[in-house]
Amino acid sequence: MKFERSESGFVLSHKGHVLLRHSHCEPCLFVGMGNGVFDMYRGNFDIRDYVVERIALRCFALKSEDQAVRIEFRYEGELQIALLACETPEGRLRIDFLDAREGLNRIWLRLDADKDEKIYGCGEQLTYFNLRGHNFPLWTSEPGVGRNKSTYVTWQADVKDRAGGDYYNTNYPQPSFVSSERYFVHLQTTAYADFDFRNAAFHELQCWAIPDYLLFDSEESFPALVHNITGVFGTQPELPDWVLDGVILGIQGGTAITLEKLQKARAAGVKVAGAWCQDWQGIKMTSFGKRLQWDWQWNPDLYPDLNTKIHELKHEGIRFLGYINPYVLEDFPLYKEAAAKGYLATRADGSKYVVDFGEFYCGVVDFTKPEACEWYKGVIKTNMIDFGLDGWMADFGEYLPTDCSLANGKSAEIEHNDWPRRWAKINHEAIEEAGKTDEILFFMRAGYTGIQRYCHTLWAGDQCVNWNIDDGMPSVINGALSSGLLGNGIHHSDIGGYTTLHGMKRDRELFMRWAEMAAFTPMMRTHEGNRPADNHQFDSDAETLLHLARMTRIFTHLKPYIKSAVKENTLTGMPVQRPLFMHYEDDALSYDVMYEYLFGRDLLVAPVYEQGATSRKLYLPPDQWIHIWSGEHHQGGWVEIEAPIGKPAVFYRAASADAVLLGKLPDIADDID
Repeated sequence: MKFERSESGFVLSHKGHVLLRHSHCEPCLFVGMGNGVFDMYRGNFDIRDYVVERIALRCFALKSEDQAVRIEFRYEGELQIALLACETPEGRLRIDFLDAREGLNRIWLRLDADKDEKIYGCGEQLTYFNLRGHNFPLWTSEPGVGRNKSTYVTWQADVKDRAGGDYYNTNYPQPSFVSSERYFVHLQTTAYADFDFRNAAFHELQCWAIPDYLLFDSEESFPALVHNITGVFGTQPELPDWVLDGVILGIQGGTAITLEKLQKARAAGVKVAGAWCQDWQGIKMTSFGKRLQWDWQWNPDLYPDLNTKIHELKHEGIRFLGYINPYVLEDFPLYKEAAAKGYLATRADGSKYVVDFGEFYCGVVDFTKPEACEWYKGVIKTNMIDFGLDGWMADFGEYLPTDCSLANGKSAEIEHNDWPRRWAKINHEAIEEAGKTDEILFFMRAGYTGIQRYCHTLWAGDQCVNWNIDDGMPSVINGALSSGLLGNGIHHSDIGGYTTLHGMKRDRELFMRWAEMAAFTPMMRTHEGNRPADNHQFDSDAETLLHLARMTRIFTHLKPYIKSAVKENTLTGMPVQRPLFMHYEDDALSYDVMYEYLFGRDLLVAPVYEQGATSRKLYLPPDQWIHIWSGEHHQGGWVEIEAPIGKPAVFYRAASADAVLLGKLPDIADDID
């Protein structure tokens, strides 16, 4: 840490990077008061702020405290807030926010920036990979449908459901970012925040509460930087070995249908690792489509004999997965039990509080109450793990309303962003206490700071069943790369997408192209979508089944390669899907490339994401690359490659230690023909 005082200001730097640059004319800190309004409708938030005051803190005084520097900011002689800057034992720079004037609940902090630097991260961002030039409100919510206010789909979703979303809406925000200058910044807060990267000279971090602290560090390389970052947030547990044995097929409709579809897929040569039946606890039909009965126990009417079939399937090498979320359906058994024991969030007066989830209402299990956490872990252990499930989607986590009352006495506005972490911890501990961390898989879409050490894998949420760059297949790539830089390096998506509304229907081409991409991710899983009858499915025709079989054979052939990358993610934080600049830091073009990625160290994947395309223009960083289908060698630069369905644009590095394994991919795929 280096602190330089000037006549009218100061400069605070760390490892040669300037963090704060303050002067009387250009202050780095503003504080104030505001009144926020959070209007939630089915997980979509309309957020407004009335700023009562915003004060530029120009005047400061310095004090030395041991190895730290205390900066006191004053306005009209009164202390407004103090910053305490010091180095942590790990060598990071930490700035604590102390002694804030009573009533202050807004802060704007300006960090020094270079006009040419690029910014990544802020959780899982789907529309942009490089965040420079935009601001990003950080609040976990439904991402919205369409996510682009200029599109017809988004307009329809807004008009009909108040659910259109925008480029910044995400299930998983995080107040952390990574710079192309090889540094990271994390603001420790769970309050609503807005990170603004639109100014050439500074990045402005806004927070609707006084943060705990800001953390900053830099490294000489990006691999070292991500390792440093995961030293702060933790790393994901390794995937259970069986996940890499094939696709997890999303199937609904009951025992007979599940067994029939599994037999059909396997007969066609599809490598199947599991059956994911999200309706294992029953179905609730709404105008949105096929929803679920949120009372987390086996429904024997829909799934007769599942208590025995689940073990027979496992003996055959097929795991059975289900579904759960942190809410309980009003007036059903679990709701009644939780309400009787006082385990649900309430209104301010202690009366009943339920949330509208779209034509049905649910109670919110209060995870700030230790007894409620233990109870819900018991539900998972008894109703799911003991029953025989080997995994599940741990859905939602974004819906904590800001006007409910919680047992710990904290404002639900402050707890809202932290709810996904609490939910992930419940699932992780239930599995850990059952002694099955290496056997059972759960996956989540919602996230926030700290989810990294609990959740096996993120899934990208509810993409539209289309090619749209904001909310369709291409957005998944940005989501994987942005979240991977912050310690969530195991990521996947619904093959074919999910949201089937406003005229959107999944066709065969989209499903096939999505399956091709999924074969080069750490996990393959299909989803029928919210309106299965409107969508092309994995078994809709023989051609689709054959294509899926080829992709699953590629995926399982890559098992040792993927397993090694997954282990590396757990040990060092290196994501499985990586931006090109991770290993080509001196190549300026690698920082701006979108819709392609390194899969592990030695595979480069450029999915075909445009409807009707049979070729793909892509960028190869400087190295010797071999096109897996033709065997042609390329030295780097922009190339256009033929990429018909079944032969996605994939290259491997000639110098790879796994060159023999990777070079066999065409033969493996052709074995199924």
